[in-house]
Amino acid sequence: MTTSLSRTALRLVCASALAGSLAACGAADRLSQVGKAPSLSAIEDPTASPGYKPVQMPMPTPEPVNYAPNSLWRQGSKAFFKDQRARQVGDLVTVRVKFTDKANFDNASKRSRQNSENFGAGSLFGYEAELGSVLPDNAKADALLAAKSDAASAGAGSIRRSEELATNVAAVVVQALPNGNLVVEGKQEIRVNFEVRELIVAGVIRPEDIEADNTIDSTKIAQARIAYGGRGQITDVQQPRYGQQVMDIVLPF
Repeated sequence: MTTSLSRTALRLVCASALAGSLAACGAADRLSQVGKAPSLSAIEDPTASPGYKPVQMPMPTPEPVNYAPNSLWRQGSKAFFKDQRARQVGDLVTVRVKFTDKANFDNASKRSRQNSENFGAGSLFGYEAELGSVLPDNAKADALLAAKSDAASAGAGSIRRSEELATNVAAVVVQALPNGNLVVEGKQEIRVNFEVRELIVAGVIRPEDIEADNTIDSTKIAQARIAYGGRGQITDVQQPRYGQQVMDIVLPF
């Protein structure tokens, strides 16, 4: 028993030491940045990022390309003249991010119940007078039992949410699907004083939805992934400490 407890204590000490060393490494890295503005990420190929996976979606049956004699039109072609809109891997397209979300929810419930029960024996075949020898003094035969209960409950809930984001970001075509659709991904970083704001846009678009000025609205992106956040001194203050976050997850109460 003692050996088992010793092993458990040793494991706890090792785990604590490992967690402390990791926290110390992170703290040392952050301490080295005291008084300095957050550094921007290096420009890189999105497909080379760790965890990147090519998009796979259902594709229609490929149609063979047929050229009609004495015709300038090719079967399956989607445009007669060549334009400068994004159409292949590496091209750029400007995404107009317009995100407006408003929601109002009001819920109210009310419940009430009232019960009353009375029981007496005013006339019990002439034996009601004999009840005095059984019941306590001052007991009345016509009011042997009386019960009353009242219950009421009320609840109300309200949710108010309003979010709005409007900006533009240039995205790169990282993949061309067999049916002609394009997978795009764009990232934008803006540093203001000691805070870096990040905007990430990714998804699948149709070349037909790209306008003549090589822009597309974010509402026309399928499987859209839009993330807007930041990092820096302000974000650090707004976030709870790591220990508090761990306790919020671990503690059951």
